[in-house]
Amino acid sequence: MTIDWIARAERLVRGRRHDELGHPSSARDSYPAPLSKAEVCEAEAELGITFPAEYREYLFRQSAGGTVNRLCRTAAGWGWQGDSTTNYDLLTTAFPHPDSYRADEDELDAREPLEENFPDHDAYREAWKQWDAEYEVLQERKTSGAVFIQENGCGFSTLLVVTGPHRGTMWFDARATCDQILPLNLGGQPVSFGDWLGRSSMDLLDW
Repeated sequence: MTIDWIARAERLVRGRRHDELGHPSSARDSYPAPLSKAEVCEAEAELGITFPAEYREYLFRQSAGGTVNRLCRTAAGWGWQGDSTTNYDLLTTAFPHPDSYRADEDELDAREPLEENFPDHDAYREAWKQWDAEYEVLQERKTSGAVFIQENGCGFSTLLVVTGPHRGTMWFDARATCDQILPLNLGGQPVSFGDWLGRSSMDLLDW
């Protein structure tokens, strides 16, 4: 059975939010009030996940304003203000360790269509579009089960894993330059939300 990767990529990308949540918060929202237990439970139920304990306590204590994308409720539902990259449809899917998809990525790279292997340019263009869409699906799934909790500029972001065996750990999306998603670590140990809060993600990387 032939897979229509273009259609699959289009369906998958709809999991991102481009409504009012995708816009940066205003200055007056920089220090929002803490969330109540009822609000946090409502957000978890709607999103289909349970927040890691340290992040949950943070929401109770001081909410999520300032440099951390704010969890809030809008007409579209619960989500993170200023974030249009988290895929809400993939939040309940376990975050994959990079080792789990390296072979698949190498195999996909090796299958990149070459124009000289096609009878005409139109056939090559269609094959390349399908290949590119398959690559887009792979890239989108790399951040399954994770929230883009902070935007770090220049295409970099910090991720909080909320689903799977790496739940509660912090990762750095450095695909803008090195095509990798890297774990943050402190003293050789995975970094939790509490470890990371108030620190620079760049200082917790082993490049």
